[in-house]
Amino acid sequence: MQTRELGKSGLEVSAIGLGCMGLSYAYRVPTEKAVAVSLIREAVDLGVTLFDTAESYGPFANEELVGEALGPVRDRVVIATKFGFKGGKPADGLDSSPQNIRAMVEASLKRLRTDRIDLLYQHRVDPAVPIEDVAGAVKELIAQGKVKHFGLSEAGAGTIRRAHAVQRVAALQSEYSLWWREPEKEILPLLEELGIGFVPFSPLGRGFLTGALKDAAFGATDFRANLPRFSGEAMKANQALVDLLGELAASRGATRAQIALAWLLAKKAWIVPIPGTTKLERLKENLGAAAIALSARDVSEIESAVARVPIQGERYTAAQQKMINR
Repeated sequence: MQTRELGKSGLEVSAIGLGCMGLSYAYRVPTEKAVAVSLIREAVDLGVTLFDTAESYGPFANEELVGEALGPVRDRVVIATKFGFKGGKPADGLDSSPQNIRAMVEASLKRLRTDRIDLLYQHRVDPAVPIEDVAGAVKELIAQGKVKHFGLSEAGAGTIRRAHAVQRVAALQSEYSLWWREPEKEILPLLEELGIGFVPFSPLGRGFLTGALKDAAFGATDFRANLPRFSGEAMKANQALVDLLGELAASRGATRAQIALAWLLAKKAWIVPIPGTTKLERLKENLGAAAIALSARDVSEIESAVARVPIQGERYTAAQQKMINR
């Protein structure tokens, strides 16, 4: 597995990481613990070094899972987690107060069975707390050795600049994929200017770009059931993108997932996607994308083709939309 530096932070990770959220939260029924632990350890054996979690995934269950799985190989991996919700529960609202950040870090260290958090993200920007105070609190934790690097998630350009002025931002984590390319307008140029890495979540469109969700029925525990982009009408319209991606992948001897990930890797050398999965065969498939080198011409052809397919449906509900790009 190739490695990449996240911007100019000095933090080196595998070219493709593993998003661990879906193993215990948000998608259908949580994976049985022994199976999930085995998958994470298989990822390590396959060369993955970046593992992404958050206190709110569960809440707490995912951090505990990641801690148990990675404890025996702690010095070989980079663990990223996130703070920002009251009691770790998104439904209870935001809380990025310095006191909450400090309390969250202490609790997360115990759940993760470690003495430091390699990359600590603010999960969502809290308008009630100046970003300078947030960055300052993380800066203190870095000075104490409890945190190594600072990150933001779904933050707007102005917020990124202000935070970076107080404490270097190592990485921004936001959604980015062939069906959500908004970061290209303002965010990617800013990250390049400041030397900040980019960690796209949902690089496979929450599974949709793989083609596996064509006839999917979402259960009550699957958060996609409430997203406009996953309504029956929108999914039917957006199937055209999946079909096109299938053609592009077949012509290159790859799968849809591999082409979607290889496209991201080809965009910038400091982009590190974190696809999630619960299946070993899908993990291996995703990691295979790192061996696919798309040329500038390939990238241009893929983008030109995809641009001809209008995407239907917003990616978030109206309430969720208010919490991004602040």
